[in-house]
Amino acid sequence: MPSLDRQDNVFVLDLGDGENRFHPDWITAVGAALDEVEKSDGPRALVTTATGRFYSNGLDLDWLSAHADQRRDYVVSVHELFARLLSLPVVTVAALQGHTFAAGAMFSLAHDFRVMRADRGYWCLPEADIHIPFTPGMAALIQSRLTPQTAHEAMVTARRYGGTDAAAAGIVDRATDVDAVRSTAIEIAQAQVNKAGDTLGTIKSRMYGPTLTTLRDTADPLG
Repeated sequence: MPSLDRQDNVFVLDLGDGENRFHPDWITAVGAALDEVEKSDGPRALVTTATGRFYSNGLDLDWLSAHADQRRDYVVSVHELFARLLSLPVVTVAALQGHTFAAGAMFSLAHDFRVMRADRGYWCLPEADIHIPFTPGMAALIQSRLTPQTAHEAMVTARRYGGTDAAAAGIVDRATDVDAVRSTAIEIAQAQVNKAGDTLGTIKSRMYGPTLTTLRDTADPLG
């Protein structure tokens, strides 16, 4: 399960050491960590990372298939997690130490910045290959954070981007050695800790207003 630590003014949220799929309990734990970051006072920022081969492999499809009657509520909770992170009133940095797929890749896009290891691991939106269409909220998030050309390629072709290619496409801000992924993310976050507060939250909420509205549409989240 996710665990929250703190290094000086930077909170570090470790998403776990497995595939870190979006099980409802996992979503609740991440939400509780974001609560703690948001309610804290003073300079602060947030880095998310994980331990092992995966940053996150996305939706928990096994849980979803066993709870098909809860599909709508589940998608609403995933959308809200994206919206919460996208508008969080602190600077956020995703340290992608491993594979980052599907909803995990979308979760990374909801951060302000991304650092990815250059040598191994992929960032990928595989929905076209696994025949699961993007929800309106997911499409809005992706298209608000990537250039039109990159969003089109990533969404339509399900391309697997290595760290260097992801940096060239603007998906991540830096590609670095695996041993430097977390420290680089913390360095980026530490430089922005004084931005935390209501003003930053307002800037983000207005910048991504249409995307947040779509993500928070509970009437027809599946489209």
